[in-house]
Amino acid sequence: IPIVFVGAADPVAWGLVASLAHPGGNVTGLSELAGRELEGKRLEILKEAFPRTSRVAVVLDSTSRVDPNPLHDAARALGLTLILSDETVTPIEFRSAFAAMIREKSNAVYAPQTPINVRHRDLIVELATKHRLPVMYGSSEFVEAGGLMSYGAHFPDLFRRAAVYVDKILKGTKPSDLPVEQPMKFELIISLRAANKIGVTVRPEVLARADKVIK
Repeated sequence: IPIVFVGAADPVAWGLVASLAHPGGNVTGLSELAGRELEGKRLEILKEAFPRTSRVAVVLDSTSRVDPNPLHDAARALGLTLILSDETVTPIEFRSAFAAMIREKSNAVYAPQTPINVRHRDLIVELATKHRLPVMYGSSEFVEAGGLMSYGAHFPDLFRRAAVYVDKILKGTKPSDLPVEQPMKFELIISLRAANKIGVTVRPEVLARADKVIK
């Protein structure tokens, strides 16, 4: 049975396809990442929004499969120091990770869209608000839960494009002949409501570029 996925962060690393250009089986679809440089773009926007940011904590879990090397490369280019969290899977570990961020004088946080982070998004937002830390999230789900800002693929566009793949397969095209496509449309979402709660001001230039501002 052919399968078309939407939004897989890294379908090659997850073993869904052999490669993006040649899926090689009965699975294809659309990834949510446009290469690892997207991680750096999020750090860049975070730095632009809060120019005094110098130490950024990254909430990573052991199941995320996020390669930290592009993050380190982007951080060096932006003059940022990255602090990778310990394994965060349970609520207790998330609380411990945020306490460590404060001890290590982090002044901002990046929380990528990993399965564990998405599952605990309400808790992450709660802890960020409690510790008054600005956080860049990997998807809009976090901002909808009360988070500050996110930059990522525009999922409605991905689902519309997935419908085209389904149509082609129903007309006889093999999934292995349909390369995995990456996002072409991205969205920056900023919540002024969340900014007010933690007492920060987002630079007007960044606000002006936002696709959606929550007041």
